[in-house]
Amino acid sequence: MTAVFSHGRLRLYLLRLLDDGPKHGYELIRLLEERFLGHYVPSAGTIYPRLQRLEADGLVTHTAAGGRKVYEITGAGRAELRQRADEVTTLESDITASVEDLSALAGEIQTEVRGSVRDLKRELREATRQTRQTRWDRSAPTPQPHPAAPTPPTRPADSPLLAEFDRRLAEFTVEVGSLVRAGRLSDTQLRTAIRVLDGALDGLSRLLR
Repeated sequence: MTAVFSHGRLRLYLLRLLDDGPKHGYELIRLLEERFLGHYVPSAGTIYPRLQRLEADGLVTHTAAGGRKVYEITGAGRAELRQRADEVTTLESDITASVEDLSALAGEIQTEVRGSVRDLKRELREATRQTRQTRWDRSAPTPQPHPAAPTPPTRPADSPLLAEFDRRLAEFTVEVGSLVRAGRLSDTQLRTAIRVLDGALDGLSRLLR
């Protein structure tokens, strides 16, 4: 859960959303996702236990409609919102600031990933060229040296570029992993990062064909 909802503030914000009208759990999840521009999507396991607690405290009630529970704020719930109006205002401001921070973080991650992928593609192209050249050299007939000529030095079996490629690939993996874990990304952001990596892998596969 994003830090802006620590210390019971998500419970308060659910009341604020229900004050606009009855809603079922999925609607509340969708509204929160929209409020955070997709950077935070609460799970059902986060939302429903809090709704049940609000109902147990007499702040909301529910009715069954179409196989779903529709939650509605009670008079006691509205009274709590009025009593905590200043907290709600502060919470809205904190959410706005959090969305700005998450958007900036997402932009930084995308920039880092794009830059790393460009470097990886460049290194792969060079490694592929070097590998093809090495294969061609090995398949070409070995010229017989003149008896008086010195024996040419043996080409090393491993290309320095391949070793550099392995090093850069390991650094790329560590760097992206660190960025993702340090950012405490939401499920939506992680899915986006996975799509970026899948796209890079697909592009590299086409490059090496």
